[in-house]
Amino acid sequence: MYKRIRELREDKHLNQTQVAKMLGMSQTGYSKYETGENDVPTTILIKLAHFYDTSTDYILGLTDFPDKYE
Repeated sequence: MYKRIRELREDKHLNQTQVAKMLGMSQTGYSKYETGENDVPTTILIKLAHFYDTSTDYILGLTDFPDKYE
């Protein structure tokens, strides 16, 4: 999951500060999600899925299809 949220961010050419701002948190706090130091809370997981227009299943690694309708 941690690799996927980093890849999604990088695919959109965003930095951690930009994503953290969208989530209403610090860059340091967000960085800990990408490194796996902290688990991603369900509410943040849902926000990320909406933001990247993908499914939570994709972020969690339950599917390899980023399109939420596949």
